[in-house]
Amino acid sequence: MSRIEQRRSGVAAAIRDLDCDFIAYVPSNSIAPIITELERTDPASGTERPTAVFPVSREEEAVGIIGALPLAGQFGAIVMQDNGFGNALTALTTFALSYHLPLLIVANTRGGLGEYNSMIHSISGAVPAVLSASAIPVFTVDRRDSPADWHGTVAEAGKHARMTYRPVVVLMEFFDATEGKNAA
Repeated sequence: MSRIEQRRSGVAAAIRDLDCDFIAYVPSNSIAPIITELERTDPASGTERPTAVFPVSREEEAVGIIGALPLAGQFGAIVMQDNGFGNALTALTTFALSYHLPLLIVANTRGGLGEYNSMIHSISGAVPAVLSASAIPVFTVDRRDSPADWHGTVAEAGKHARMTYRPVVVLMEFFDATEGKNAA
């Protein structure tokens, strides 16, 4: 298994280990392997995971659905691309952040090394600063971090969201020149 596959598997395992009640995602080629892993059967029991994993059409829809879970005593996560924060920012700041609703967002980054789409740079490059300016905690992992670090960062970010009653974001840069290409 390549390091990129190990990282993706670690992210999925960390999300699964958080016992999320629901996981929403905005379909993307980059996160598809994580979603596939989350939708698999539980390796320990061979049964379907009780967590509902489902697609949404837009990022603010994911924030609305997953953000409402704590109001019912539940917890969830969102898997998306960082360029979707342009869509999600109002829902994050006026709903999830303002009402102290814990949720975990894991997002692959765009616009960095290996990015082929020149239009993506205008939003993705600013995402960490925009989220920080909005008082949303941001943690990052990239090729310099081991697969265990990816797992640990996502797991701790989920715990941090629950402990602090607010949304928490993990930005994941999949580009790894040692893998021969941007496998994201």
